[in-house]
Amino acid sequence: MEIKLSELKVLFSEEAIQKRIKELANEMNHFYKGEEVYAICVLKGAVMFATDLVKYLDMPLKMEFIRLSSYGTGTTSTGKVNAVDISLPDLNGKNVLIIEDIVDTGLTAKFLMDFMHCNFKTKSTKFCSLLDKKITRQTDIEPDYYGFEVDDKFVVGYGLDYEGYYRNLRYIGYVEK
Repeated sequence: MEIKLSELKVLFSEEAIQKRIKELANEMNHFYKGEEVYAICVLKGAVMFATDLVKYLDMPLKMEFIRLSSYGTGTTSTGKVNAVDISLPDLNGKNVLIIEDIVDTGLTAKFLMDFMHCNFKTKSTKFCSLLDKKITRQTDIEPDYYGFEVDDKFVVGYGLDYEGYYRNLRYIGYVEK
């Protein structure tokens, strides 16, 4: 399947995404009540979402970046999580907010949450995803916060890619199958 920009249909507009990010930030500001947070952005897909989200978080915040992969080439997950770079500081006793672009099969989210629980005794660990694709879930994991629920569409834009392309779109689009 090849994706052409002219074939993309807008699923979530730039305005809708920004509005929802502000709502999520308000929920998080209420939860953390000004306590220090380590925001961990899962590269590369979540970078746009994470940078926009943290602008609205009203607490002392440190950002960390990790790289994981579960997509091969094309539009489907490999089903195996590859930890490309997961070096993190000491998060014991800290509030941790993991920021991801999409929870699809749930395998990456489960891998990350298991990694956190096995390696650190955090004060809190919350998982935030811009998109939640419940229909394809293979694990019993759910994000603590999510922007939008999506059905079984292959989505691109606003950090989400197709073979490295389309991350720079200001909206999230999809192609009719």
